[in-house]
Amino acid sequence: MSRYIATRAIRGANALVTEAEIMLERALKEKGPDTPVAFPNTAYYMPTILGMTGASVEKLGQLSGALEHARKLLHPMPSEKHWTPYLGETLDSGMATLLAAETIEAVRFVYGLQPEPMTGFKQAGGTAFTSPENGEKAEETDALTGHLNGPIDDIRLRSWGIQLVDGRMPGFAAIVGAAKSNAVAVKIVRELQKRNILTFLSGNVNGRSIIHQLQEEGVELGYDTYTVPFGTDTISAIYALGFATRSALTFGGLKPGMSREILLYNKDRVFAFVLALGEVDDLKYAAAAGAINFGFPVIADTVIPEILPTGVTTYEHVVSMPFDAIEGKDDLEKAERLVQKCIEVRGVKVKVSNVDVPVPYGSAFEGEVVRKADLRVEFGGKHSRAFEFLHMAKLEEVTDGKIEVVGPDFSKVEAQGHMDLGIVIKVAGRQMQPDFEPVLERQVHYFVNGASGIQHVGQRDIAWIRVSNAAADKGFNVEHFGKILHARFHEDFGAIVDKVQVTIVTDPAQHAEWLEKARAAYDFRNKRLADLTDDKVEEFYSCTLCQSFAPNHVCVVSPERLGLCGAYNWLDCKASFSINPTGPNQPIKLGKLIDDRKGYWSGTNEYAAMGSHGVVQEVSMYSIMENPMTACGCFECIVMLIPEANGVMVLSREDTAMTPAGMTFSTLAGIAGGGLQTPGVMGVGKFYLISPKFISAEGGLKRVVWMSSVLKESMAEEFKAACAREGDPDLLGKIADEKSASTVEELLAWLEAHNHPAMAMEPMF
Repeated sequence: MSRYIATRAIRGANALVTEAEIMLERALKEKGPDTPVAFPNTAYYMPTILGMTGASVEKLGQLSGALEHARKLLHPMPSEKHWTPYLGETLDSGMATLLAAETIEAVRFVYGLQPEPMTGFKQAGGTAFTSPENGEKAEETDALTGHLNGPIDDIRLRSWGIQLVDGRMPGFAAIVGAAKSNAVAVKIVRELQKRNILTFLSGNVNGRSIIHQLQEEGVELGYDTYTVPFGTDTISAIYALGFATRSALTFGGLKPGMSREILLYNKDRVFAFVLALGEVDDLKYAAAAGAINFGFPVIADTVIPEILPTGVTTYEHVVSMPFDAIEGKDDLEKAERLVQKCIEVRGVKVKVSNVDVPVPYGSAFEGEVVRKADLRVEFGGKHSRAFEFLHMAKLEEVTDGKIEVVGPDFSKVEAQGHMDLGIVIKVAGRQMQPDFEPVLERQVHYFVNGASGIQHVGQRDIAWIRVSNAAADKGFNVEHFGKILHARFHEDFGAIVDKVQVTIVTDPAQHAEWLEKARAAYDFRNKRLADLTDDKVEEFYSCTLCQSFAPNHVCVVSPERLGLCGAYNWLDCKASFSINPTGPNQPIKLGKLIDDRKGYWSGTNEYAAMGSHGVVQEVSMYSIMENPMTACGCFECIVMLIPEANGVMVLSREDTAMTPAGMTFSTLAGIAGGGLQTPGVMGVGKFYLISPKFISAEGGLKRVVWMSSVLKESMAEEFKAACAREGDPDLLGKIADEKSASTVEELLAWLEAHNHPAMAMEPMF
């Protein structure tokens, strides 16, 4: 290993720890040791400090312990006499750097700094090593600038969970610095997006950051596009390592202080790498050493010494790939090869969809929003009707690859105009079944959204599609919807679909005719699915997708209880098993019925024990109080007992408010996730709330005494129908939310005033 790297990393670590000590000392004098410290909407306090040391930091004074730990990890500069070619001292310096960087970020928040908006931010110069001199406002000092997004909140971490575990998001890249040019910066990010790799941005070179470069080129940054700008200084890269630590704590069931296990978890399960663009200074060497601790290799586009032997990382530790020396006919091709090298060094398993459309395509574009100012045309919404309808046919009735447009294209529609659209998909396959039609039809949302510049919302006959000016200018037209669907159905469902034919309908008469047919099919499916209940089937399905992150968790999915992530129901699992018989969704033969009220079968118990590797011996399908199902971490809602109210509260993942339990979603999620079986607490998919089997052993929906308003509002019609089914049509209005009660006392007063049925039900214990 190069002594040069060790020297630079050790020097950078010593400088940063000293700087953190100076900043903390100043903050303690000005703010006091009891000043609260927290990253907004995260349950892990200072996650890297918590994970590596086991110490929870809730007050400013508690940061002193973290810096004492960091100081002990530091080493003197290597000399010729004492130099040993091992990574140990460099890795120690890297970990000290991470602890110091998180301390500095914590101090920034104490001084009132909030993440700045995506536009209009200040350009931070230098390495932001200076501390505040007089008590100026945080945003007026170099040390406290450079923020953009700030830490990833727990809501987003968990919502990404299903994409992390099912392979749609194969890993993440932490980019530090600035690219050779704006065009190269855009190309690097587009190549990562195309591969669905989550990208974190930070750092600068001589005051210029890749974040500036992307914004100047109009690249949309943020959670929804997998491209998140942490800050324009190197210190903000700590959020990427904090994200990695929280992944282990959230999904892996690991505990604070299990540093070795957390680092190994990341090496084996979180496929991340660091891409250093431009000049690498002491601080970047030190931060890179911190990343290597996690098993994340570092690839630089400049000439730096390399560390090629494997060991801490899966393959090489540090790779130098000078940009001007990369083979390629132009800078864009060189940028593509640089990304390919990063993927190779980390061993990221990527799946790139080969879709013949004139715009970039990949899951990273699913969250793009097409705003009015950027709109070329829209289908559906307020002014027109759009629908999508998939139906199966005989093999001889389908011409594979045939894409027909019935009616005019949108070329004659005025800018920001609208028109009706129908997407009719006809599929055939020897393994295809009528039950799979709604499963496949639901994929249209994800498939169409993968095209850059296209926004898709809704499904069935309430679909709403927007096409941006940029996509239209590149040649995107309605025929491309068909090309996307043909390619993706073959790619993702090739085991059950042999032929795919797509008809795009814009002709008014044909549109009305097909819409009537589609609605008749929707109605038939609704009635068929309503008859599909737990007692009408002989097998449930397992879902072990999340075991790639939560090794001991297993979902048991039944017709009346979907997966806790909300993404997989019984039919989805049945289709998945047909596609991949050795995959994560396996049939569970129910066997002998043990208890129909609580939902025990010999088969589900046997599978729970086997699937959880012996951690869980029994699982109740219908009870929250006795052997409830475990959760990984990507659940949509948390259901928790409120003993004083003789009922449960339901907290949505989107809700950041305080609850009557005295905890927010982020804190509660640490109790419900990680494969833990905790009576009185469980993670669920939101549509399980309206199932007749929702905690039916304890009385079902009537036990819900508090619910996040976002659920009450977004699922109002579904809840009204479920309340009527339960014999209390006014029940939804009797359930409190964060607007009416945030403490137990307020909740009890609300329930009494509204005569909630839980107050008269038998005790839940």
